[in-house]
Amino acid sequence: MNKKYVAALLFSTLLFLLHFSVEAQTKKKKEKKGEFYFSWGYNAEWYTHSNVHVTQAALGNDYTFKNISGRDHIGWDMGLLKIPLSIPQYNYRIGFLINKKKNLFFEINFDHTKFIMRDQDAHLTGKLNNRQVDTTIAFNEANGFFYYLNNGANFLLFNLVKRWPVYQSQNNKFKLDFLGKAGIGPVVPHVENMLFGVKNDPHFQVGGWNIGAEGALRATFYKTVYLEFCNKIDYARYSGLTINQGTIKHAFGTYELILNLGFTF
Repeated sequence: MNKKYVAALLFSTLLFLLHFSVEAQTKKKKEKKGEFYFSWGYNAEWYTHSNVHVTQAALGNDYTFKNISGRDHIGWDMGLLKIPLSIPQYNYRIGFLINKKKNLFFEINFDHTKFIMRDQDAHLTGKLNNRQVDTTIAFNEANGFFYYLNNGANFLLFNLVKRWPVYQSQNNKFKLDFLGKAGIGPVVPHVENMLFGVKNDPHFQVGGWNIGAEGALRATFYKTVYLEFCNKIDYARYSGLTINQGTIKHAFGTYELILNLGFTF
């Protein structure tokens, strides 16, 4: 066989293999191309009525405030330019793509929410000072009572997120998606209270768990900046919340409205 022909054949084969290798690597890189997003926003909450169970064995107390109401404290109505970003009820989301179809994400979802119980007549039943009671308490600060998760009821969720395209402009400068989210995680409340005139030492603690689901509309501009409007429901169950010489158990449902400003990469 002609040596020139063999050399040409080997050279052509080498070029083909090189081209195939480059094409395969390019395809592999394209397949690995991911998506990451981050957002920050503010929220408002409405809470279900709930029971607050107090246990103070050393004081002979094991009682429950029945059917109490709680409210939020949004903070962002006080003027966002006048106060630090972390004072109002805020939230953040961090997410990244986890499938080739580009419609499933894993998300870290944190809501700094506030639960305030005060200024109401509270039905108290159970054991107080080793005596059975069934009475109504004027639950207000002037009478020696308040109960706050005020530096946060603090819902932390690890979410699975599904994305459905709704609309995309022809020039790709605007896109509208619907996102469904669901997850579970711990609650990290800041516990501050006064019961019968005695205050606890305010503190943060991991104090239970929560489960939540969220529906969101996300409008993305120029493939990077987005606004996300969310409706969310959450159920949080707190236990072992440290108070003066005892603990509290408490569970409630929450409905949230959330607006986020985010960036996607």
